[in-house]
Amino acid sequence: MNIRDLEYLVALSEHKHFRKAAEACFVSQPTLSGQIRKLEEELGVALLERTSRKVLFTDAGLALVAQAQKVLLEVKVLTELASEQGGSMSGPLHIGFIPTVGPYLLPHIIPKIKTNFPELELFLHEAQTHQLVQQLEDGKLDCIILAAVKESEPFIELPLYHEPMVLAVPEDHQWSELQSLPMDELHGHTLLMLGDGHCLRDQAMGFCFAAGAQEDGSFKATSLETLRNMVAAGSGITLMPKLATPKEHRRDGVCYISAEDPVPSRLITLAYRPGSPLKGRYEKLAELIQSHLEEQLPVS
Repeated sequence: MNIRDLEYLVALSEHKHFRKAAEACFVSQPTLSGQIRKLEEELGVALLERTSRKVLFTDAGLALVAQAQKVLLEVKVLTELASEQGGSMSGPLHIGFIPTVGPYLLPHIIPKIKTNFPELELFLHEAQTHQLVQQLEDGKLDCIILAAVKESEPFIELPLYHEPMVLAVPEDHQWSELQSLPMDELHGHTLLMLGDGHCLRDQAMGFCFAAGAQEDGSFKATSLETLRNMVAAGSGITLMPKLATPKEHRRDGVCYISAEDPVPSRLITLAYRPGSPLKGRYEKLAELIQSHLEEQLPVS
């Protein structure tokens, strides 16, 4: 038995498909299948139900998968310890981002990170909050950048910046010429929102409900860009995070208005597992992002 065998087993439990698991492990399907069978022979127990067309694990197989996940996480900690001793800002770093942050934050910080930490090998992963939290817990990601939510509380969170939300309206809307608008003006209005699974949806809805606004129940967007295009098409108004908006007041059929009294905002943090030996690495990365945004962007 070796670590690679455990990786094959865990991959198979996640993908429930031999070919997909093999692709995820960058090996051929016969190789993965053969190693799983070899593992069964070594342990003297059946891990899979061979009579089924689907990949079904036996009780013993499920128990081994759970233990293998723990072992692989501990192996990752050992690797991190070695990396820390060799230089805290060198080697691979897998970072997760939520979709409402990644595409808008990364263009600002990637050049800065590469300049300041040239030996850091970045791997970027985009997923919704609940997926990132699970991947961080499982050790698949080193750290994640997301809006602070209850699900991220078990991790160590380093504050990066508070991001205001901006009101986006069609260019022919009654508010299109305004530079700012009190939130209570939204009372009685309906707003377009992202679909379920996006933490920004819950955060924006909290501010809207407090102002007496409602969600447009006839449509839920899959991305911020879909929301933006819906506004440009005259289908409604919405709240967008500041980094996702242009510097201009008006662009491509959409006008952006500062929301006030109160300013709707969210806290963006960098989260990592408690006890990680790479604490210093994450702190340096967070400090770099924080200082760069203070210099370059109108967020605080």
